[in-house]
Amino acid sequence: MDSDPDVVVLREGTEGLSMDAYAERLRERLPGSDVALARTPREERELVAEAPVVTGIGIDEDLLEAAGELELFAATSAGTEHLPKDALAARGVTVTNAGGIHAPGLAEQALGNMLVFARRLHEGWRRKRNGEWRHFQSGEFTGSTVTILGLGSIGQALVQRLEGFEVETIGVRYTPEKGGPTDEVVGFDEDAIHDAFARSEYVVVACPLTDTTRGLIGEAELATLPPEAVLVNVARGGIVDTDALVAALQKNKIRGAALDVTDPEPLPNDHPLWDLENCLITPHTGGHTPKHWDRMADIVAYNVDALEAGDGIEEFRNVVVAPDSG
Repeated sequence: MDSDPDVVVLREGTEGLSMDAYAERLRERLPGSDVALARTPREERELVAEAPVVTGIGIDEDLLEAAGELELFAATSAGTEHLPKDALAARGVTVTNAGGIHAPGLAEQALGNMLVFARRLHEGWRRKRNGEWRHFQSGEFTGSTVTILGLGSIGQALVQRLEGFEVETIGVRYTPEKGGPTDEVVGFDEDAIHDAFARSEYVVVACPLTDTTRGLIGEAELATLPPEAVLVNVARGGIVDTDALVAALQKNKIRGAALDVTDPEPLPNDHPLWDLENCLITPHTGGHTPKHWDRMADIVAYNVDALEAGDGIEEFRNVVVAPDSG
């Protein structure tokens, strides 16, 4: 076991992926650095003692206390609400996240789900399962209006993939005055949301879960959507009021929903969403691709190089917590 590594990869994996593979990707990108993988709690405590860089899903305050030389913690998740951010900042640690690495997969997931509903592929799959050779009417995606909640990396990747489909796009962001890649950009205020929803065949939820977005889509918003509308959620389950969505789907107030995330999550076996044929569900797998660790390692390696070069934090990628200046 290396005694004084430059980078420590913590033992806990993510999304069923091997941390060995992650450590190997980092070694490929950082040939001049000593990258060590901690496989046990004891190894974690010993390895982080002198390491300037640690990466993993999370770091608790006990392990942080042992990390006497820590300058950069690179979270392997996009969300960082589980981290002791105040303690990290107080100890002078910069924290980065995995924001952006899931965008290609989530954008393709959202697009695929919209095409499934446009062409009613799920009805074709149902009839195949039942051995029914019986025609049905499909629709077209072309000419639809797609509203995208959130124009971050996921929203931008989706807009890029929508080019060529001849659809109208409405982007919703916190700062609409900045514009964006969509045909129209509006803010998160209630009137703007309802105006966009009233004109949409598809709504894609691609924004973070914040105080502003928690429960953003509830009974009132679902009532504004046209009956032919489809809701696609590839962000966080808590952005959508689950009970209101179930009621809207059961009463055909909207055409359908495609959920990669739910609230609660995981979805209990007896939850009514499972039994609704107009609701497609995947178990939070939309961001999974074979390139997961490659994209994560690119971010971390870039930041390690910046750290070693003495660059300021403004040169780092994906910073979510800056060290306390005091």
